[in-house]
Amino acid sequence: MSLELEFLDYLKKAVSPFHAVEEIKNILAENGYIELHDYDVWNIECGKRYFTTKNDSSIIAFNVPNDLSDLSFNIAASHTDSPTFKVKPNFELTKLNRYSSISVEPYGGMIYSTFLDRPLSLAGRIVYENHNKIVSKLVNIDHPILVIPNQCIHFNREINQGYKYNPAVDLVPLMGNKSASLYDLIENITDIENDKILGMDLFLYNYDRGHLVGANDEFILAPQIDNLESVFLSFKSLIDSNNNKTIDVCVAFDNEEIGSSTKQGAHSTFMMNTLTRVFMSLGKTIEDYNVCCSKSFMFSIDNAHAGHPNLVGATDELNRCHMNEGVVIKYNGNQLYTSDAMSIAVCKEIFNRNHVPYQMFANRSDIRGGSTLGNISQSQISIDTVDIGLAQLAMHSAMETCGSHDLVHMYNGCKAFFNTHLTKDEEGSFVIE
Repeated sequence: MSLELEFLDYLKKAVSPFHAVEEIKNILAENGYIELHDYDVWNIECGKRYFTTKNDSSIIAFNVPNDLSDLSFNIAASHTDSPTFKVKPNFELTKLNRYSSISVEPYGGMIYSTFLDRPLSLAGRIVYENHNKIVSKLVNIDHPILVIPNQCIHFNREINQGYKYNPAVDLVPLMGNKSASLYDLIENITDIENDKILGMDLFLYNYDRGHLVGANDEFILAPQIDNLESVFLSFKSLIDSNNNKTIDVCVAFDNEEIGSSTKQGAHSTFMMNTLTRVFMSLGKTIEDYNVCCSKSFMFSIDNAHAGHPNLVGATDELNRCHMNEGVVIKYNGNQLYTSDAMSIAVCKEIFNRNHVPYQMFANRSDIRGGSTLGNISQSQISIDTVDIGLAQLAMHSAMETCGSHDLVHMYNGCKAFFNTHLTKDEEGSFVIE
């Protein structure tokens, strides 16, 4: 199967952050990775591969080398969440005394209008009581049960001149006639009685999971490309890498779209605690760990804004990136991206040695653009980091567009990184082996 079809197959299953992590767990287990739980004592062995999760929506996998003499971390970090709507605790609404609707609130910065008039469903997790235990279970109502209907143009004749959507009024999903019950749907697929359910983390998702498009299938049109494309490619490259001197690490955090300040976000201690525990289990000291971090390197991987063919002026003329033209190295003078001259140079050299095409991106000076998880994670663990991604259009839309050929470029770039041993000489300069 081609890489782009593998990715589309992953997207079909990764309908929520919980499902995105669950599918990565399955892929890792199939490839010999051993699961570690944070509530157990870890016994890490050389030459083996492991993974651990937090909140079932963030995951870290790592490969332990046999040679522990000059260790450093090669880390690729991405995120599992995407902007959408999240179901409120009390959610069942009746409209016009005839229709059943679901009360939701926006999660992250989505393009509201793109979620209207589409087949939508719900996925996430429920938490319930089972024989004195609090248990969580993944839920995917694998059927288009929802729609957010637009107002007809006859009642809003100025809609094409611009419309300010009110999420509490305009963006309430319709589920069915007044007899429709989300609780009944959940019970039908889980056999868990309504009164046993104590909590829910349910998200709307676009039931249309994606297509190859373009005259020669050169694009992918799909939901959640930002940032499941990075998740899929980074973990796949980790599995296929082989480095006997470096601890290669892949992490996918949750909650990047809402600031990362959760126990499973990039601003948490999840990655720092995991890496520290790995080192201690290998018989190393905290000083060994600090020395290792000083020689380590991180790819912060989150997608970039491609130059828009209809809105060319929205991107910087000299620092514009394009789909299907290679990995994007992202730069911002105010450090909204963590890339600096040193980290960019290291990244370029790795790519040059391995014939990975790349391009540079910076926003127009009068447009702020977005930020990502790289600089947020630096508050917990200080490691030289470069922000990279793949060029895409319509970021945060219900359907986004990326270049199908770029998947190979990012896969090769991450694999080259994982197969590289970085260290420092006595003058503090990076040495790339």
